[in-house]
Amino acid sequence: MRKFLIAGNWKMNNTISVSEELMTGIINAISNKSKEDLKNIKILVCPAFVNLHKATLIADATPILVGAQNCYPESKGAYTGEVSPDMIKAIGCDYCIVGHSERRTISNESNEFINKKVKLLLATNITPILCIGETLEQRQSNNTFNVLKEQLDCCLSGIVAEDVAKIVVAYEPVWAIGTGIAATTKEIEEAHFWLRNYLNTNYGNAISEQIYLLYGGSLTDKNVDETFAIKNVNGGLIGGASLIVDKFVSIIEAAIRIKGI
Repeated sequence: MRKFLIAGNWKMNNTISVSEELMTGIINAISNKSKEDLKNIKILVCPAFVNLHKATLIADATPILVGAQNCYPESKGAYTGEVSPDMIKAIGCDYCIVGHSERRTISNESNEFINKKVKLLLATNITPILCIGETLEQRQSNNTFNVLKEQLDCCLSGIVAEDVAKIVVAYEPVWAIGTGIAATTKEIEEAHFWLRNYLNTNYGNAISEQIYLLYGGSLTDKNVDETFAIKNVNGGLIGGASLIVDKFVSIIEAAIRIKGI
């Protein structure tokens, strides 16, 4: 039976009251799902920092997990405006997104900087969701897999295999994020096959098979069935569709349908 992680990245959206309404809506909508339905399916939401504490309180004793959208790679110190993994863990978060293309481009975060985040998150017992992906220019110049290799080589540098097994990898082609243009089934299949092979070659089959490979990039309730049907896809990192209860729940239901295939 296949395993899935359905992760909603709410980005810089929602006040506390709106986040509470969205959380409650998702919880109510999946309340009729059996333990068997949700077996091997993890459901995660990643609100903005200011909404995390409230979200963890609402999620308590429900199937919903809560994660952060970012962190700073230091435990404490004079880093005004930043949030450490220790702070995220103390709130009750078990996941944290790192390496998102919006952080790489807007905040100029390097692979080396992201590598520090991954290491500290692992040391804090938080699961990193490591985002990787190529730009449109890189894809058009047939450089996709060189880019992915460079990102993985650096972001996973110095991390032992048993810790790599704890990391979630999210393939998000930059040109598909927030554009409404999802990669084709063939493009996703090729990228995820390459990723699984990379992990298998570098860390062995046993480690590779433990790792969730997510697809992100304009994933919606309209294209989720064909995406989740791809062998090496273990779920999605969802942006806009995770802000609408019906759409997010439809994506969860797609995972329930496909997990036994």
